[in-house]
Amino acid sequence: MPLATKKKSTQSARSKAAPYQKKVAKENPSNESVSEASDDPTDATQATTNATDAPEVSPTPETTPATTTTTTPHFVPLPPRLPKTAAEKEHTRRLIVVLEQATLEIYKVGKEKDGKYQLLNCDDHLNAIRKMRKSATDYRPDITHQCLLTLLDSPLNKAGLLQVYIHTRDNVLIEINPHIRIPRTFKRFSGLMVQLLHKLSVRSASGSERLLKVIKNPITDHLPVNSYKVVLSYDAPTVRLSSYFQAIPPTKPIVVVVGSMAHGPDTFADHYADEKIGVSNYPLSASVACGKVCCALEDLWNIL
Repeated sequence: MPLATKKKSTQSARSKAAPYQKKVAKENPSNESVSEASDDPTDATQATTNATDAPEVSPTPETTPATTTTTTPHFVPLPPRLPKTAAEKEHTRRLIVVLEQATLEIYKVGKEKDGKYQLLNCDDHLNAIRKMRKSATDYRPDITHQCLLTLLDSPLNKAGLLQVYIHTRDNVLIEINPHIRIPRTFKRFSGLMVQLLHKLSVRSASGSERLLKVIKNPITDHLPVNSYKVVLSYDAPTVRLSSYFQAIPPTKPIVVVVGSMAHGPDTFADHYADEKIGVSNYPLSASVACGKVCCALEDLWNIL
């Protein structure tokens, strides 16, 4: 076929297809842009490169909660870590309770050979107390037992934020290990105190740590220097403990002195206490007063 004839046939084919292409372009105006994007291979390569070069978004530290292990794999609670160094004892936020004027006195019952030592109390040794011409209300070791049960069973102690000392009427100073489990019955408690006052210390079953021990006086040598010392008294102005403890700086350990006797003056801590306060408008037992102090600090320090 001659060259002129070929050009004419090509032009006629284009002229026939032109109206159809215009009609399709009117119906789908975005078809041109799509075909152009799909026909250019460099655009797809550039889009893939931009997607791979985009930095990965990692979660911020605020959205990732920190987990602390408080139990073993068998869900047994771990013992709390207690302050050991002098710096930790001075600046660790905690509560120190001193049970003052506790009546822990040994009495021998029976003959010399067959006699047994017991903790003198008004229920079992009333005749012996009368022979000594003393008041039966002065021998109430059960008050100390009740206070120890309330304090050492509290969540505050289980969190490792409680230390207890006992200062007896005979000027014997006892340090209580927070890991000890005080006997539930008074009879067993009496036997434990007799063993302590004879041997001056009581060790655990494994012998790895001392649960009870007699330490050297005075009590002020064992209290932090920057601590705030408070005495609970019925005659002092009554305060709301939640607001009162909140006003104390968090860097100061709190020392609370409680009288562990049935009655008597509350002048036993005047030489080292900073203030005397009352916790209720009604007379409370020493055990209930200790419980109110623990509950107030548990709420303040968010201990459940």
